[in-house]
Amino acid sequence: MSLADPVLDRLKGLHPKVIDLSLDRVHRLLAALDHPERRLPPVVHVAGTNGKGSTIAFLRAMLEAAGLRVHVYTSPHLVRFHERIRLAGALIGDDRLAALLEECEAANGGGPITFFEVTTVAALLAFAREPADVVLLETGLGGRLDATNVVERPAVTAITRISYDHRQFLGDTLEAIAGEKAGIFKPGVPAVIFPQPAEEAARTLAARAEVAGAPVHEWSVAPTDGGFRFESARRRIDLPLPGLAGAHQIVNAGVALACLDHLPVVVDDAAVRRGLAAVEWPARLQRLTRGPLADSLPAGWELWLDGGHNDSAGEVLAVQAARWAQEEPERPLLLVYGMLSSKEPREFLGPLAPFVTAARTVAIPGEEASLTAEDTAAATRACGIADSAAAADVAGALESLKTESLKTESLKGRVTGPARVLICGSLYLAGTVLAENG
Repeated sequence: MSLADPVLDRLKGLHPKVIDLSLDRVHRLLAALDHPERRLPPVVHVAGTNGKGSTIAFLRAMLEAAGLRVHVYTSPHLVRFHERIRLAGALIGDDRLAALLEECEAANGGGPITFFEVTTVAALLAFAREPADVVLLETGLGGRLDATNVVERPAVTAITRISYDHRQFLGDTLEAIAGEKAGIFKPGVPAVIFPQPAEEAARTLAARAEVAGAPVHEWSVAPTDGGFRFESARRRIDLPLPGLAGAHQIVNAGVALACLDHLPVVVDDAAVRRGLAAVEWPARLQRLTRGPLADSLPAGWELWLDGGHNDSAGEVLAVQAARWAQEEPERPLLLVYGMLSSKEPREFLGPLAPFVTAARTVAIPGEEASLTAEDTAAATRACGIADSAAAADVAGALESLKTESLKTESLKGRVTGPARVLICGSLYLAGTVLAENG
C-alpha cells in the first residue's frame, strides 16, 4: 500500500455535491499555498480530445534526449496515481507525494474541492519547488475551466485532435467542444494546433485564437519513404517513423516538434531523432510481448493494448487494422472490449468493425460506471461483429477466443493463422490489463 493512498482517499471525500467546472476552488487553494503556479519553469500547456498524452510523451522524450530536466503532469493514471506526476525525469516518490497531498489538504481546510483540482495543485506545488527546464501540463477535461488552466502565461499552448467526448460537460457539437479546449489560448502566447479533420473544429479554434490574441504557429508534416518530414519556419527535418505505433502518431509528433520551436531551450536534430525513437507511452497501440496474459496465448499470436474509447480513436484503430489486414491478410483480428457507460460504443466500434473477426466483451473491473459485458456484447453485435459474446474478465475473454478458435465451430475455419488480439475501449480497462499482465 502506498503512503499516499490514505490521503488520496480522504481527498476524494471532499468532492463538491454539485459538479461545476470552475477555477474558483483552484485559485483559492493556490493562493493559500503562495501561488506555486507563478513560480514554474516554461510551460507547454496541451489540450484536446485525442493525442494529448502522446504529444507530451514525444515532447518529454525529445527534451530529455537533449539532456534537459522535464516536469510532466498527465491524467488519468493506468496503474498507480504516481504516474500522473513526473519530477525532472522520475515518477514522484511515495513519501514526497504523501507530504504534498497532506500539505494541500491542510491548506484547503476541508473545503469542497474535486479530486483532480487538489491533485493538480499538488503537482504544481511540486513543480515550483524542484528545478527543471520545462513543464509539460496536460488538461484533464476541456480547457477553459480545467484545473490546469491557471498558468497565466505558458511558453506555448497546443491543441490536439478534437472529437466527441465528455459531452455532458463540454457540449454536443464539435464547435462547442473546440471552444472549451481553446480556452487555454493566451494573449501573445503561440498556439500550435493539430490539423483538424473536422472543419467546424478547425474554424472554431482559428477564430478563438484570433479573439484571444494568440498567434497560430504554422507547421506541417508529410509521410516519406520509411518516415516523415516536419517543416516550420524554424526547423525542416526528415525523420524515421516515431517509436509509437500508428500513422496518427506522425501528426502527434508534429505537434510536439512545433511546440519545441517556442521553448527557450536547445533541442538539436540529433536529440529529436533519439527522442522520437526512444518514446514510450503505455496503452497506445502497445504490443504486450510478456506477462501472464501474453504468455497464455498460443505461439505466434499477438496481443495489443489501446486505451482509445471515442469516435476518432476508433478511426485511428481502423486505419491500423486496415494496414494489418493488408500486410498479413491471413492473420485475423480478434477484439477484447470494455467501455464506460458515458461513452458511445457504436461510435468507437463503427470504423473498426469491418476488420474484426470476433469479439469478447468485459465489464471494467472496479468501475461502477462500466457498461455490463452483456450490454457491450449487444452493442458490438449491432455494429456488425456477429460473433460477440460476454466474458467474465479479460483472462476469460482470451481463453474463449483461444479455445474456440482451436476447438469449436464458432471461430474454427475463420481463424486461418495465428491471431492478433486487440484489447481496447477504455484507459481504465487498459490499466487493469497492465496490472494483470505484470
